[in-house]
Amino acid sequence: MPITTTTHLNFRGEARAALDFYHSVFGGDVVAVTYKDAGNTQNPDEADQVMWGQVAADNGFRVMAYDVPSQMPWNAGENAVFVSVRGDDADEIAAFWEKLAVGATVVQPLEPAQWAPLYGMLKDRFGIVWVLDVAAPYNG
Repeated sequence: MPITTTTHLNFRGEARAALDFYHSVFGGDVVAVTYKDAGNTQNPDEADQVMWGQVAADNGFRVMAYDVPSQMPWNAGENAVFVSVRGDDADEIAAFWEKLAVGATVVQPLEPAQWAPLYGMLKDRFGIVWVLDVAAPYNG
């Protein structure tokens, strides 16, 4: 089964503006799912911020972005980027997870989420944050 790796950019309240900017540069399609859209609002002031967003262009450009919620630490110089691994086969994603998890710190266990059949986040033994998920269609 095919998988993709995508640069996943992290912002504090500027993800939508960044996605729009990258779209203006590279073209393609923009998708932005807010915390409210996903039923995952922790702070009402952040309900309209981006929980998951993406620009994908036919030329091969792809970037993901989200707004780090205020209850989580965020420093653009320390955790500005995740590596996202996404596929459509849950067993394959789980196998990647098991291998990456050796010596890692699990931030969010790999498990079903409201927005994906499987979703998890970990910081590997080298300090790189990985987000793994099984892609779900977005009907927005």
